[in-house]
Amino acid sequence: MPSLADVVDLLHSWYPPGTADSWDAVGLVAGDPAADVGRVMFAVDPTLDVAREAVEWGADLLVVHHPLFLTPVSSVAATTPKGRTLHTLTAGGCALLTAHTNADQAVSGVSESLALALGLTDLAPIRPAPSAPLDKVVVFVPLTGADAVRAAMTEAGAGRLGDYDSCTWTTTGEGRFRPLDGASPAIGAVGELEVVDEARVEAVVPRSRRTAVVRAMLAAHPYEEPAFDVVPLADPGLAGTGTGRIGTVEETTLEAFAARVAAALPATAHGVRVAGDPSRPVRRVAVCGGAGDFLLDELAGSDVDAYVTSDLRHHRAGEFVEHGGPALVDVAHWAAEWTWLPVVEARLRGELGDRVGTRVSTRCTDPWTFRH
Repeated sequence: MPSLADVVDLLHSWYPPGTADSWDAVGLVAGDPAADVGRVMFAVDPTLDVAREAVEWGADLLVVHHPLFLTPVSSVAATTPKGRTLHTLTAGGCALLTAHTNADQAVSGVSESLALALGLTDLAPIRPAPSAPLDKVVVFVPLTGADAVRAAMTEAGAGRLGDYDSCTWTTTGEGRFRPLDGASPAIGAVGELEVVDEARVEAVVPRSRRTAVVRAMLAAHPYEEPAFDVVPLADPGLAGTGTGRIGTVEETTLEAFAARVAAALPATAHGVRVAGDPSRPVRRVAVCGGAGDFLLDELAGSDVDAYVTSDLRHHRAGEFVEHGGPALVDVAHWAAEWTWLPVVEARLRGELGDRVGTRVSTRCTDPWTFRH
């Protein structure tokens, strides 16, 4: 049986807390990392009813999308709503973990899960996440010292590309230099022009490791004054993560596509609201789990035919439609984000197998309960 720390580390490897927005509150909220975890339940909201469901089922960990403590509180006493939720979980021996904006952008995250639930293919982020900044370190070294320099650079963190390490590139050529008075050359003599067979060794380096790699290279280099370059690299914009998703569906009408959305999502009192001509052709579709009106400006001039998201405001939606943007499909916030739960549950089962039991809560925690 895995420990809570094991399960948390696994979830964090898929949805790193460091990718969450600065205002967010994600990660382990309550629980002993050393405790065993035999059952994990997934839900969108950490409501009191969800907490009771988790405890009654015997969950050791409740994983939720929305934070219990997004804003600061001065008390977690059971006399407050949030306190009652936390008290119910801790009294029942159930830990609590939140994956919010760090799960929104990720591969197999909220927006991607929504896109797949609606049948979209050829997915790409609406707003790609920036890649970690990279540099390239280039150094010129005698052939006899190249292996040692390469090893020192990779040991310090250079040359990691995806699932590969020790990635370097080497070419050979001639190095020329004249040691001057005061020099202590490793090769050659003061006052004499020297020609040396050298290797040009280069490797990609995370910017956070740049100083460490350069220091390691200098320490391993046989020359008194090595020649080297540090070149900042541009972000190629190829990250598979990012905000929202754009994909394609087999061409249909807006009316038929809206029906597909309604059938794919859990039923809510909100239903599916649509702004646009019902007969409008739909092929390119954008989605954003949760409140997505912050992306309207980016989609206004795009080739997208319909945008599926939640919590669209009256004036923003009206102005968007008036300017000829994509059709708008507004769905319940809870329903859109619920599509992520079966995905992360399956991912955890695939990794841990029968070492843990899993459950997705189907309890509707959308705040709107009925409409006339």
